[in-house]
Amino acid sequence: MRAVLAEDLFLLRDGLVRLLEAYDFEIVAAVDTGPDLLQALVEQRPDVAVVDVRLPPTFTDEGLQAALEARRRIPGLPVLVLSQYVEQLYAKELLADGTGGIGYLLKDRVFDPDEFVDAVRRVAAGGTAMDPEVIARLFSSASSAADPLARLTAREREVLGIMAEGRSNAAIAERLVITERAVIKHTSNIFAKLDLPVSDDDNRRVLAVLAYMK
Repeated sequence: MRAVLAEDLFLLRDGLVRLLEAYDFEIVAAVDTGPDLLQALVEQRPDVAVVDVRLPPTFTDEGLQAALEARRRIPGLPVLVLSQYVEQLYAKELLADGTGGIGYLLKDRVFDPDEFVDAVRRVAAGGTAMDPEVIARLFSSASSAADPLARLTAREREVLGIMAEGRSNAAIAERLVITERAVIKHTSNIFAKLDLPVSDDDNRRVLAVLAYMK
C-alpha cells in the first residue's frame, strides 16, 4: 500500500516512516511543508495520506488545507489527519465534502502501533477513523433540539460514536457488551432517524458519521 506522510518534526516523521514500512506500507513521499505535501499528493496519488495538521511555513493548518486541496483535485483521496489537540473546526472541515476515506487522530494514538496502523488501513479502505476524544467533544457540542442527534437515544449515540471510530458491528457489540443483532437494530434506527438514503451499509455508516460532524 502506497502512502504519503507529512510531519515537520524529523524524529516523528522518521519514526512514522519506519513504523508504516514495518507494516508493509510503501512510503512514496515523506515531506515537512504544506506546499510539498500538496505536490506529493497530486503527483503520487497514494492509497492513503497521513498528515499533520500544522506544517510550515505558518504552522497553522497548512497540512489540513493541502490535504483538502488534494481531495478537491483527486476526489475521495484517503486522508488521515494527525493533531496534537482536539480541534473541532478541523475535523468538520475535513469531513465537509461528504466522501469516505477520512480520519482524525490525536498524535497520542501513534504510540499504540497496532491501533494506529489499523486506523490508517481503515481510512485507505474508504472508511473512517475518528479519535474517541474528538467524537466526545463533537457530541457534547451537538445539544440543540433542532440537531438530528437529538432524535437519537443514549445507546444510539454510543453506537454512532464507536461507529465513527471505524469499528465493525462485531467490535461495537464487544465494546458495549451487547449482541451483534442489537447493534444492527441500533444502526438501522440511526440511519432512519438521520434520514439517510438507502445505499450500501458502508456508505451509510460514513454518512451517519458526517451527519453529526457537520
